[in-house]
Amino acid sequence: MQLEREFSELCSGIRSSLPVQAMSALTRVNVLFRQHFWTVLDPPIRTFHASCTVFAGHNKWSKVKNVKGPKDTARSQLFQKFTMMIRVAVREGGPNPELNTNLANIIEQCRSKSMPKSSIEAAITGGEKIKSSYLLYEALGPGRSALLIEILTDNAKRSSQQIRYIMNRNGGLIAEGARHSFAKKGVITVSSEDQSGNLVTLDRALELAIEAGAEDVQEEEDEDEKIILKFICALPTLQQVRKTLDSLGFCSLSAGFEFIPTITAQLSDEEMDQASKLLEALQDCPDVVRVYDNIA
Repeated sequence: MQLEREFSELCSGIRSSLPVQAMSALTRVNVLFRQHFWTVLDPPIRTFHASCTVFAGHNKWSKVKNVKGPKDTARSQLFQKFTMMIRVAVREGGPNPELNTNLANIIEQCRSKSMPKSSIEAAITGGEKIKSSYLLYEALGPGRSALLIEILTDNAKRSSQQIRYIMNRNGGLIAEGARHSFAKKGVITVSSEDQSGNLVTLDRALELAIEAGAEDVQEEEDEDEKIILKFICALPTLQQVRKTLDSLGFCSLSAGFEFIPTITAQLSDEEMDQASKLLEALQDCPDVVRVYDNIA
């Protein structure tokens, strides 16, 4: 403000000794100065847009394939998949969790994700009443990767058409032989923190895996981007390995059966991106329960 006042006083003193044309020019200078002065003090607002590109390497496939959508939508889809898994388990081993180990393990997973008790009970009842077929599709994805697609459907023809359509649009195809790239194993998922709240490193987990009777340990991220450890074992030893892990101080989250790849596929960056889109499309299909891949 002091600067503007001094400039105005200077202009007033000069104006009285100048001819009319010069005075007019000086007046325009004064006006321009005021405009520039207020522009400096109160600059115009400009919108700035910034974006960040995230690159994923081949060793981060577990992060790439877990597509993060809106929380509410992802939660709803998760509960829908759990419902289908319960129905599959009921069809295979009956509705009593005490006599059906697979069903008991799935119910435990549902509870760990805060699935309502009423929804779990409805899924068990539905598994007894609803007539549906369990199918396992073998497929090849981008880069000759192998896929196993679990389906639960009341219309096998419709599901077959949907899966083939998704595969064709995303660089894949239904093909026999993919099953040979996997082995069905018991999997115990534990927290990366032990019962005392201490962080468990992968090296430490591998050491304890031998004592527990597990064959291998894998480190992954769950849908909430938290680190988890998966202990892999033979199917008959699932419950025993879990009990041993609990006694060693681990915090087990769930236990169940999964298809674990025995042969892995290395993909280029372009193939990795295409595979991620394929998995997203398959997971969005209502009849798909789970998708297994052998991408490294």
